[in-house]
Amino acid sequence: MNEAYIVGAVRTPVGRRNGGLSGAHPADLGAHVLRELMDRTGADPSAVEDVIFGCVDTIGPQAGDVARTCWLAAGLPEEVPGVTVDRQCGSSQQALHFAAQAVLSGTGDLVVAGGVQNMSMIPISSAMLAGRPLGHENPFAGSKGWAARYGTAEVSQFAGAEQMAAAWDLSREDMERYAYESHRRALRAVDAGHFRREIVPYEGVADDETPRRDTTPEKMAALRPLTEGGRLTAALASQISDGAAALLVASPRAVRDHGLTPRARVHHLSVRGADPIMMLSAPIPATAHALGRTGMAIDDFDAIEINEAFAPVVLAWIKETGADPARVNPNGGAIALGHPLGATGAVLTVKLLHELERTGGRYGLQTMCEGGGQANVTVIERLG
Repeated sequence: MNEAYIVGAVRTPVGRRNGGLSGAHPADLGAHVLRELMDRTGADPSAVEDVIFGCVDTIGPQAGDVARTCWLAAGLPEEVPGVTVDRQCGSSQQALHFAAQAVLSGTGDLVVAGGVQNMSMIPISSAMLAGRPLGHENPFAGSKGWAARYGTAEVSQFAGAEQMAAAWDLSREDMERYAYESHRRALRAVDAGHFRREIVPYEGVADDETPRRDTTPEKMAALRPLTEGGRLTAALASQISDGAAALLVASPRAVRDHGLTPRARVHHLSVRGADPIMMLSAPIPATAHALGRTGMAIDDFDAIEINEAFAPVVLAWIKETGADPARVNPNGGAIALGHPLGATGAVLTVKLLHELERTGGRYGLQTMCEGGGQANVTVIERLG
């Protein structure tokens, strides 16, 4: 059986909305991490067989197969192709899955995976709402098949997050405590330099811009709910942000031929679906599926990254899995560190690998909720 190794993993800092990365063309953000990935690993760029990037809202400067555009903008060989993946928030985690599957199947030896998103430049849901008149935000409203199955229920992440908070009886106070801790962990990690090895500074931006040093429990408690009578506020949601990340996946043959150093082995890859109306709960059954396939227990993981799209996503997942909260998002999550949609999956893998290397941990698990009620799960094993 073949093996898929991660031999390189880099990311930009995550820029806050309208912050230091907001003016960067998405192709240039992606090109920045691709050049650094090739330089750090020492791999021959012409030997790369495909560049698989995640991106959501592929319109404007993110259109036209941005994976290919990023590679070319980096000045890298024209003979290397690229393809752009959209599994909503899990797009670049799925890109890693596709890259690893190519290597595991023996149809590829050296494949790049990653993602890019400039949410300041291309607002969230721009592609979904393109061409729709105001007041018609639900893109599925005109589907007879959808209506027959799911009726006219609101389809949005905000509605799903509220449903999760209610279904798992998560109070606003519980969620605010969690969100505040996310900022505390992120700031501690930034100040301790935990992210320095993985970040490629971009035009003067060297650190993640998103953690809020002035956040307090009192400020969170004073915010108005996003919906009348709801529990969710802006403080309990991930931040709109900009960024890119890239990983290089290699077979044993590529490792040997190019003198590469395996840093982690891709131990497991899977994706599952759940209720598309609640939308955000899929990491729970997806994790159960992954544990069943691998025979592992949740306590086998030294570090876990689950995307903090909203606080109830993580808190409900912890309740259901019994995971140790200290091992979950140990350096903060998207509430503090941002969620550049199509790039986030790759950003989380980069963080997970570096955290395992920093602490000497062996196994890491990554999962995230995705539009349509889906969730990818990736398990990596640190080597060396």
